[in-house]
Amino acid sequence: MNSVFKIWKRNRELYQEFFEKYSLEQLNETPQGFSNNLIWNIGHVLIAQQVLIYKSSGLEGYVSDDLIDRYKPGSRPTNPVSEADVMHIKDLMAQLVEKTEEDFNGGKFNIYNERTTSMGFHLATIEEALTYNNYHEALHLGYMMSIRKLV
Repeated sequence: MNSVFKIWKRNRELYQEFFEKYSLEQLNETPQGFSNNLIWNIGHVLIAQQVLIYKSSGLEGYVSDDLIDRYKPGSRPTNPVSEADVMHIKDLMAQLVEKTEEDFNGGKFNIYNERTTSMGFHLATIEEALTYNNYHEALHLGYMMSIRKLV
């Protein structure tokens, strides 16, 4: 599992670069032909990880239900995200990898409720869910690499 967390940490570093390189306006801009924007993708991977790992393990996690509703699959950006909300998401992106790794190593994940993702991946264990999470975050990073060329 060390390699899974190592890859995840590097992936999150790449996400953090978007906060440094793009303005609030650019983070919020939804280019023509896209249904979301940079900040929506970041918020989405944040909440998806919490739902996939924590909620599917019968645990609360570390994000609010409001945040989950705003960035859940099928949602779309409806209003610009404020600077304060961007900073909150940025902080969570940095903190939650370490927190999840601590919880995993501390044996917090005792059960995992099997599920099949919208992409057709069947996840039966917390280890499979953590591995799939890296795939999901890389997929959205790819979307963001396309969006960034247009904002």
